[in-house]
Amino acid sequence: MMNFTVEYVETNDGKKPFEEFVLSLSIDNRARLFETVNHFVGLRNQGLHVKENLSKHLEDGIFELRTSFSDRIGRTLYFYEQGARIVLTHGFIKKTQKTPRQEIEKAKELRRLHKQRTKK
Repeated sequence: MMNFTVEYVETNDGKKPFEEFVLSLSIDNRARLFETVNHFVGLRNQGLHVKENLSKHLEDGIFELRTSFSDRIGRTLYFYEQGARIVLTHGFIKKTQKTPRQEIEKAKELRRLHKQRTKK
């Protein structure tokens, strides 16, 4: 059994894109988002299979976590780091069937920044 932890990307100017996404949501949707994150981490910690309707690999080590809000669908993009760390890059409200290319590219860029910032 692993013990996954969750962290957020912080940019060089101190912005936290995932936190900004959370703050853009209603209180109910914030609660729903954190329920989803906690459920996902709980499954990962127990070594249980995570179904594709909750999380799926997009490309190049970037994954999406899916949250159903009352009136729309939210996506949180993330990647894994050594030491069982789940790093959330940012979130957005899904408006199209496919995850937009610019959101995947944004996650890759945020991952690059994160790795640069956290190099020891």
